[in-house]
This record gives sequence, C-alpha cells and structure tokens, in this order.
Amino acid sequence: MLSPARESRQPSASGVLYLHGFNSGAESPKARLIRAACRYLEAGEISCAAPQLSHRPEDAMAIAEQHLAMLGPDPLVVGSSMGGFLATCLAERHALPAVLINPVVRPARLVEAWLGERFVNEYTGEAFTIDSGHRDALAALTPTHVTPSRYLLLLGTADDTLDSREAFIAYHGCRTLIVPQGDHGFSDLADHLPAVLAHGGHRLECDGSSLASSDVQQ
Repeated sequence: MLSPARESRQPSASGVLYLHGFNSGAESPKARLIRAACRYLEAGEISCAAPQLSHRPEDAMAIAEQHLAMLGPDPLVVGSSMGGFLATCLAERHALPAVLINPVVRPARLVEAWLGERFVNEYTGEAFTIDSGHRDALAALTPTHVTPSRYLLLLGTADDTLDSREAFIAYHGCRTLIVPQGDHGFSDLADHLPAVLAHGGHRLECDGSSLASSDVQQ
C-alpha cells in the first residue's frame, strides 16, 4: 500500500547513496541490489555509492558525507534500519530526498540496551563492543524534526527488530509504503525498487525482481 505521491518533485537524482544498517555491510543483499538498480535506469546509469560504514556513529556520518559529496548536486539517499536514521540526518542537513527502509527512530535508546555487548561484523570480521560513546553520539546526531516532503518511508509490519509503528508516527505525513508481513531486512525490496528510484525521479528499464539475480548484481 503506497500513499499518494507528493505534488512537487525534486530534480532527477544525480546519484544514489545507500547506507546499510547496524553491523551490516557494503556487500549486503540490499546494497548490491541498489547498486544494480542504478545501472538499469531508463535515463542511463547513474553513480551509486554503498560504503562500508563504521560502527561508530560519528565516523559513519563522516564516511557518508565523504561519499555524498561525490554524487553530484542532487543525490538520493537510501538507508536501511540504522542507515535510515543516518539518511534522515543527511536529508535534513542537506535538504535532500531520502528513502527510509524500516528506519531506527530512537537510536540512542536502542543502543542503550546493548551497552557492554560485543558484536562481530559478518562482512568485515571486525569485533567491537557497544559503549556509552555510541549512545551519546547518536543522541547528538538525532534531528529535532523531519521534513515530511523529503521522504519515502518503507515499512514492514512484521519487523521483529523494530516497532514499525514508531516510524509510522515519527514520520507522519511522509509518503509511505506499508508491506504487510514485511520483515526487518525487507527481503522483498526488489519488488519495490520502482518506487525507490521514482522518489529520485528515475524509472527502471527492467523489472525490479530481475535485479535480484546474482548474475545481474555482479
């Protein structure tokens, strides 16, 4: 179910920045899918950056800013989970359109429950422990408000990691796509790529589901 499109549109995106979620990676399925989609647009291929982000929020933002600067004057930001929070920070800071996939709404509160917990990133092998610095940095980054017209919000109702109702309330007024029984990883993202790219003023030249094949994503 997709809410109506906004009346005014941004210029077609000059590039796409994808920001992965907490403890995920640049080679995650969604990152690979977004990169593939940017190669199969009716208007031609556009640049796509899907960097490996640090578990440290301030470092992750610095990496995101660095890649954003290389994507032209009107980039589209796409973020999943904690990456959705970072995408919100960038969208508000630079007045950019953004697509948020099951975004974290209160990141400082989320990591509060993880203080002292050790994680290992399956993509990089890096081991790290959550400390108060993670929480404090996320609290400092959290925007005081969001501008609804900037966002397309993708929510799965069966998210077993985050409460989708929190994002629905926090991003009230944003264009929203609700996927009944959709999971936290948004495993059917390929089916919704047309809506994601349309938020950046682009159309896919092929069916989104065909991009999920491993040969296309290489």
